[in-house]
Parts: sequence; C-alpha cells; structure tokens
Amino acid sequence: QVQLVESGGGLVQAGGSLRLSCAVSGRTFNQYAMGWFRQAPGKEREFVAGISWSGASISDFVKGRFTISGDNAKNTVYLQMNSLKPEDTAAYYCAARSGIFGASQNAARYDFWGQGTQVTVSS
Repeated sequence: QVQLVESGGGLVQAGGSLRLSCAVSGRTFNQYAMGWFRQAPGKEREFVAGISWSGASISDFVKGRFTISGDNAKNTVYLQMNSLKPEDTAAYYCAARSGIFGASQNAARYDFWGQGTQVTVSS
C-alpha cells in the first residue's frame, strides 16, 4: 500500500508560478510510475505529466510551462508550474501505478491517488 499527499496549491495571478509536491509513503516512489492529473469543475480528469523509469512526459497543453521531477531522498514528486494561466485552474491530483508499466495518460490505470490540491489562477 502507498499513500500520496499533495501540497503546494493556492491562489496565484496569471503569469505566476507554483510548485506542487506529492509526498509518497509506504514505498519508494521510484518503484512506481507517477502521474499528475487535474480536474476542473464540470470537466473530466486530464493527464498533466508523468514520470517513471522510462522518463518523463508532459501534456502538450502545458509543455514548456510545467516540469515534472522526483527527489529520491525525499521520496517526493514535484510539478513545477510556470507562466500559469486562468485555464490551469483545477484540483491537481497525484497518482501512482506499478512502475513496471510506466506512466499512463489514462487515469483508470492508476491504483493510488492523493486527496488533491487546489490551484486557482486569477486573471
């Protein structure tokens, strides 16, 4: 069993930055493929970024603005978000699945989820 706890969300003006953290407990995160997803009100949950043994992936709509990384010593995965836009407003979730398969853009393929952290970008 693994537990995921997100932090770092908040209110920021357009053009600003936030760094989300996902603290992993129960196992070391590099045994898993990790993903960041987001969900805005009335919309489906969408893939933002993923990281695993095979590398990192970023969705086209945040490419060049967001970066995913991991810190083995802290057992934490990060999502650095720069040049934020009002359309980035959403609840952001960290997720984990078996590392054998690598990260996936399909939320249904993840076994563990954090509680989410809210990001609100004002115009």
